[in-house]
Amino acid sequence: MDEQTPAVTKRKRRSSDEKWQIYTACQAPGAKIGEVLRAHAMFASELQTIRRTVEAAAREALSTSQPGRRKVVTVRKEAHDKLRQEMADKEHAMAELMVMFTALKKKVNST
Repeated sequence: MDEQTPAVTKRKRRSSDEKWQIYTACQAPGAKIGEVLRAHAMFASELQTIRRTVEAAAREALSTSQPGRRKVVTVRKEAHDKLRQEMADKEHAMAELMVMFTALKKKVNST
């Protein structure tokens, strides 16, 4: 490459987790944004893009949420009864296992 041709640098692709980490680091009270940007080798324009994306996503999430009480979810009586029976069966099985475990523990400790 000759001296007159500028070097082309590729931008690093960052994961959403990394972008979120950078965003929160810059939003922290007393954060030195320049230091955060240098640590991640990025420009202020990239941070602005991340900030705009976070703001747009927050606005979207807030606009889709409905004010007021949440809807009451209803379940058919048959499904409710079935779940209650499954829970009772599992509680019974758990009680049996506890009895067996206690007996085994006593047997091991007595020898």
